[in-house]
Amino acid sequence: MTINAYQATVPAFIQILTSLSTILTKAAAHAEAKKIDPAVFVNARIAPDMFPLARQVQIASDQAKGACARLAAVDIPSFADTETTFPELQARIAKTLDFIKGLKPAQFDGAFDRDITLTLAGEKMTWKGGVYLHQFALPNFYFHATAAYTILRHNGVEIGKRDFLGSF
Repeated sequence: MTINAYQATVPAFIQILTSLSTILTKAAAHAEAKKIDPAVFVNARIAPDMFPLARQVQIASDQAKGACARLAAVDIPSFADTETTFPELQARIAKTLDFIKGLKPAQFDGAFDRDITLTLAGEKMTWKGGVYLHQFALPNFYFHATAAYTILRHNGVEIGKRDFLGSF
């Protein structure tokens, strides 16, 4: 079976971003039930040198919309990275999902062979689309989505693997 770039990106990003939204809803409910300021969770991190929850969600969003846009050869929507509340993070996920769901499979034709160039730490890096997706974009997306999940789980939100995977 041959898989194309649309099939390798859009369904996976939709699945995990939808799950992330559900997890944030559970975290907000947990904060309310336990009378904890939601900002405690939004700003939480597991280690002092890691990004807090809000930034993890922002980067997961950026990876999803960036990968899809680059592979579909369309402009990447720009979001300001100013979210500080659960509702704002939910809105960001919703905007990301709207963008991804609006892309058409035909826009991804030839994407695995397309050159993708990014500047990372001041250095330009170029990959073929398939290498970019499988060795950079997807691992980064899953890393940050998992970090968001782990921060909330570590802070007492009752979530598990099924919450992370969502429905498929």
